[in-house]
Amino acid sequence: MLTPSQGSLPTAALPTSAPAAQAVVIGSGFGGLAAAVRLGARGYRVTVLERLDAPGGRGYVHRQDGFTFDAGPTVITAPFLFEELWALCGKRLADDVDLRPVSPFYRVRFDDGSTFDYSGDADAMRAEIARLAPEDIAGYERFLAASEAIYKVGFEQLGHVSFDRWTTMAKALPDLLKLEGWRTVWGLACKHVNNEKLRVVLTFQSLLVGGNPFATTSVYCLIAFLERRFGVHFAMGGTGALVAGLVKLIEGQGGRVLCGQAVDEIVVARGAACGVRLESGAVMPADVVVSNADAAWTYKHLLPARHRRHWTDRRIARARYSMSLFVWYFGTRRQYPDVAHHTISLGPRYEGLLDDIFTKKHLADDFSLYLHRPTATDPSLAPPGCDAFYVLAPVPHLDAGVDWRERAEPYRAAIAKRLGETLLPGLEGEVVTSLMLTPQDFQDRLNSYKGAAFAMEPVLTQSAWFRPHNHSEEVDRLYLVGAGTHPGAGLPGVLSSARVLDAVVPHGHELACPQSTLIAEGLPHVRHA
Repeated sequence: MLTPSQGSLPTAALPTSAPAAQAVVIGSGFGGLAAAVRLGARGYRVTVLERLDAPGGRGYVHRQDGFTFDAGPTVITAPFLFEELWALCGKRLADDVDLRPVSPFYRVRFDDGSTFDYSGDADAMRAEIARLAPEDIAGYERFLAASEAIYKVGFEQLGHVSFDRWTTMAKALPDLLKLEGWRTVWGLACKHVNNEKLRVVLTFQSLLVGGNPFATTSVYCLIAFLERRFGVHFAMGGTGALVAGLVKLIEGQGGRVLCGQAVDEIVVARGAACGVRLESGAVMPADVVVSNADAAWTYKHLLPARHRRHWTDRRIARARYSMSLFVWYFGTRRQYPDVAHHTISLGPRYEGLLDDIFTKKHLADDFSLYLHRPTATDPSLAPPGCDAFYVLAPVPHLDAGVDWRERAEPYRAAIAKRLGETLLPGLEGEVVTSLMLTPQDFQDRLNSYKGAAFAMEPVLTQSAWFRPHNHSEEVDRLYLVGAGTHPGAGLPGVLSSARVLDAVVPHGHELACPQSTLIAEGLPHVRHA
């Protein structure tokens, strides 16, 4: 994997008449890396600051005992958003990253052992539905048509629009009402199909972006058409190959990605962000600051309270947050060739389990699981004859009060037992390497408020204009990207949040650099390369 910069890098020569405007991006998740590429294409010299020892954020890569584990995102559904970033640099995505289509998209395993292969093949899907619920074939087609209509408005028209004015929301509202955005994901599925299993098949995707299908706005049903139109893909070498490719693009623009650099505060002067203070005490001046850190964390911990009138501590605490995740990464000494690349393994309860997770904040004894077997597509991610896996279980965020130091290993063992009884026979005797990520790690390692894995819950009253704005409501020249801002979580969402910057951040040559004001105040500072 490409090694990120640990210090200053040689940069392209700049015109002597006007120094390049400087941008600092806090965090190197996909939203931050995409933002850096877009800012670089708009005339900024960009520095990305990452507190971990390698880039990627939730897309961090773990390497252990010859196995490669992608820490987070594994489902790539809108490759054109990556292609745009490469095109901005005059390059082709395919020259750096090998994306392979995955089929089926997901294999859904119900608690009774029956399965459903969910794919983008229209005939195959009709055949699967005919096997499961023949009376719902026409209803499924109506659901997909509704998903396409929502996609054309919610994604194509509004996904890259800045909702920093309430009038933008007011203009979009009639279309959203016409498309029944007031319904939940579950409610829209129920309108069109009657079979309970099929309803689950059509609604679990909202969990992949942190939403409870019984509460999340039906706008997120657009995922069904998004997947049908563009497919589900996997990057050979793992999702980390995309991270490495983006770092390479940034450095090719003359920017840099600095790891092991934690930001302590966003510095504000005259009502505008003008740099960041590092934990070392040094200040890095900037003409614009983009935060890819968790939105709630950004406002509560990075922007001092004296600069906040909208996102006060009280409002942040009262917002609704997504569930968290328990993730177990493991490698086996043998292979399981019958296991699909992506498997959704459902437990005995659906609505009841989600109610425990989202509403009651109760860690239940049963669980539903997402099992990722990347070696189904790329065997190089494990030693010969072995398989790499990760399995995640949606769990409550830290308001549940679970002591994960005590509960992590028993919970992992329960998951291993369940997998050994269902998908991976003999598992407990085959594991040769293992590591875990708990809700506590989401908070402590990834700075996720309350350990929520997907920031604010995507209910209607926390979507679009109601979400933290891409152009900060609090101070000028501060911008937000990532899961916590518009349009939301998931790779298409965070990449689209970076697209919004094209509309709200001035071009680099339009700025009169304010860095001299900051430096004149006598603060210790870090010069840009």
